[in-house]
Amino acid sequence: MKDKTVESVGHDVIKELASVDFESVAVSDIIGYLTTFGKNLLIAVVVYLIGRFLIKYATKALKAIAKKRNMEPSLTSFLDSLVSISLNLLLAITIVGIMGIDTSSFLAVFASAGVTIGMALSGTLQNFAGGVLILILKPYKVGDFIEAQGFAGNVKEIQIFSTILTTPDNQTIIIPNGALATGCLKNSTAAPTRRIDLDVEVAYNTKTEDVRKVLMQLINEDSRIIKEPAAMEPYLPMIKMSASSIVFQMRVWVKANEYWKVRFELTERVYQALGDAGIEIPFQQMDVHIKNK
Repeated sequence: MKDKTVESVGHDVIKELASVDFESVAVSDIIGYLTTFGKNLLIAVVVYLIGRFLIKYATKALKAIAKKRNMEPSLTSFLDSLVSISLNLLLAITIVGIMGIDTSSFLAVFASAGVTIGMALSGTLQNFAGGVLILILKPYKVGDFIEAQGFAGNVKEIQIFSTILTTPDNQTIIIPNGALATGCLKNSTAAPTRRIDLDVEVAYNTKTEDVRKVLMQLINEDSRIIKEPAAMEPYLPMIKMSASSIVFQMRVWVKANEYWKVRFELTERVYQALGDAGIEIPFQQMDVHIKNK
């Protein structure tokens, strides 16, 4: 009895399967899939065209801003490539999502890769960020004389990761841009003019008007020294009375690119002029007085 029941059930199942039109079901599923796929594909194409237009507009706007701010060509090219690659990657992920493919795995891979690379290249990325800031903000430019990180020299080249200096004795110094962007820096040639402060020591028995007369004559004879406007007029104050001398200071303005040449030549001319005028230039000495009892 039991075997007959099982047999009858099996016959019923076979009859039901035989009654199903597999061909019509398959065609219906295929048509539905193609319809959904076609709709998603159409949306993806539209998004791609709009995205490409926006990316092209964004890169064009970036180039216009860079040109307006007079950015370095190397920085402009790098930023253009960085923005273009980033936006195209974002567009690709968006299109993949529209096509129905899960993008969470892609994002997870990119995120983990970014963290790993960032940790491995933390120092390099800091120098890169410093180089970008330097090229954008321009605290110095090629040809400037700067002092930073214990070194001084003329800027020979500004690269993305480092700045190359040439010292006055023709040594090459390479300083990472991260340190330059975050540390203290002195730019001696950022302004078009500089002031020379030259100390002049004379003996105590010298008349102050005689010293000023000699120094002012030297100033008037040197056309490189700026006499106007009033804020840049030469000034000759007496700044100190030391142990064995009185100290005047020549405060004169010159062009920044002539600073050292004028300073060195003026120092020598002051020495010669004071000697010719009979004005004593004192030296360190000690007077010993012996009392006889």
